[in-house]
Amino acid sequence: MLKKNKKTSKSSLHYNFYTSIKDIPKIDWNIINTTRNLFFTLDYLRTLEDSLSETIAFKYVIFYDQSTPVGIAVTQLIKFDPEKLKFQEFPCKIGDAIKNTFLKKMEVKVLVCGNLFSCGEHGFIYSDTIDSKIAFESLSDALRDIRKTEISDKPAFILLKEFWPKSFSKSDFIKNQDFREFNIDVNMVLKLNTDWDNFDDYLNSMKTKFRTRAKKVFKQSSDILVKNFTSNDINDFATKIDTLYLSVIDKADFKIGKLNASAFRNLKENLKEAFIFKGYFLHQELIGFTTSFILENVIDANHIGIDYRYNKTHAIYQKMLYDYVDLAISKKVTELRLGRTAEIIKSCVGAKPVEMKLYVRHGNSISNTLLKPLVDLISPSEYEIRNPFKLQLE
Repeated sequence: MLKKNKKTSKSSLHYNFYTSIKDIPKIDWNIINTTRNLFFTLDYLRTLEDSLSETIAFKYVIFYDQSTPVGIAVTQLIKFDPEKLKFQEFPCKIGDAIKNTFLKKMEVKVLVCGNLFSCGEHGFIYSDTIDSKIAFESLSDALRDIRKTEISDKPAFILLKEFWPKSFSKSDFIKNQDFREFNIDVNMVLKLNTDWDNFDDYLNSMKTKFRTRAKKVFKQSSDILVKNFTSNDINDFATKIDTLYLSVIDKADFKIGKLNASAFRNLKENLKEAFIFKGYFLHQELIGFTTSFILENVIDANHIGIDYRYNKTHAIYQKMLYDYVDLAISKKVTELRLGRTAEIIKSCVGAKPVEMKLYVRHGNSISNTLLKPLVDLISPSEYEIRNPFKLQLE
């Protein structure tokens, strides 16, 4: 266990940080996670740590005002192999200057404040009693201190991922600490209409063209059987799940973290009904799966696996999207988050693009000065969207 009690540079706050969930004072942690954000729960974090600690170093921070907990942060320390980076599949356009002179010539080790496995604000939360400027100043101090604890091979970058537009006015305070902002590819989000009591209501709200399209998908996928998996089911199909997952990872946008069947099994065991794993079968063969997390009024559509041999003939991916919508309606949530990429097809089920922002700082002050013009070369990928509804939804 690594534990520090250090005062931040300019505020009255101090912080402790830990290298293992088992050492965290649960009461202090849970005082801050008052909304019970699933991705901040100790059960979820423990599952990731137990499943992935061989490849990812986890560290956790609790901020205090005197003896009162006022904030928590989650970090992961990861290492890239630059030769394996797929720049054409990065989640935003990157200028040749970065690709050729900034990343290829170094082994990239990154300290990430956030969640490697889900989009959204799952890295740092703090009490309403703390001014945002002080909160992000304290976060910067803690992250830089964590970096310094790596005696050798210190992280080249500190990355904060990723913030929704409603938080930009607060999260931008981190820029006062020499962090550079950049926008990444949009997150596709479906706001659910309160008039949708069931999936038929959703279909009836669509324009004829898109309703016909949905019915075609259902016809193509009619031979597919969908089953809700238990942790035992995930264990039984572990090898196939890993194969299906890797087939998507290899085709998808650049990812800095990936799970496996063992992690999925542990998530199901520990999170119960808050984690949903669905298996897609064709003639008793597992040809796909989806995962999702049930948050407060939100469903986070997460990792998927697909056997692409059957994707066109049986419309697997499109069926998965409609199944996500059906799940969101049945759970009575207000929002379905479908993640980045595939903007057109996701907009065809009603999702709209929401911009997101990351912040990055180089560990070396001189290199950090050079970071700004390079970050300026980063811009979100272009995309097209469709509107499938008769009436424009808010």
